Amino acid sequence: MTAAEASQDVKYWQPGTTIEWVYEGRGRHSELPNVRPMTVVQDDAFGLVAWLAPGTPLIKPVLVDGRELRHAGPVGMFVDDRVLKLDVWRGTGILKVSPTGKPWSVWHFWAADETFLGWYVNLEAEHHRDPEARRTSSVDHVLDLWINPDRTIEWKDEDELEGAVTGGRFTEDEAARIVADAHAAVREIEAWTSPFADGWQTWRPDPHLRLPEAPTGFTVTHIAEELLG
Repeated sequence: MTAAEASQDVKYWQPGTTIEWVYEGRGRHSELPNVRPMTVVQDDAFGLVAWLAPGTPLIKPVLVDGRELRHAGPVGMFVDDRVLKLDVWRGTGILKVSPTGKPWSVWHFWAADETFLGWYVNLEAEHHRDPEARRTSSVDHVLDLWINPDRTIEWKDEDELEGAVTGGRFTEDEAARIVADAHAAVREIEAWTSPFADGWQTWRPDPHLRLPEAPTGFTVTHIAEELLG
């Protein structure tokens, strides 16, 4: 199917639309998603491009004492009890690209002085979108890749993928498919295909862009201090 044929069955969002970029929970944590409000930059048959602005209010799962999941270790982060926290994005902003039909998204990172730092390939399930809810949803696959500006590749979070198997989040077969997806991504990086070759690293957001509002409809236990004031 060509991109033009695929586009006939999809309702695309206009640039400037606020959407929710969601990573769904699994198993007994299925009701505890990671929800990031983002602004659409581009959306067409080739993929979705959206901006996570610094200071954006978001909802994410944390340990019951409010700490980040990674504090529980590579197994505990998948099995320990968790709750939802209303927080803010403290980074310098991320431009995310979800290429159509790919089991990963590509995140673009900049330093505070706007120097481009590199590309982050987040292995994840192919997105499914809800046009009415303005939501695009996926499942995070834990394993990631980092691509430096010189195109050298680093593998990340391999220990956490092993912990996800030990903790029952993924089976051995599922983990093997995730690793295979990572190798497929490496081949595309080495071939320098889209979206790596699309020049998004030179993109910068409108400085007057308004921040999205916090997600609603979730039971939040912890609230970031910045949002209390």
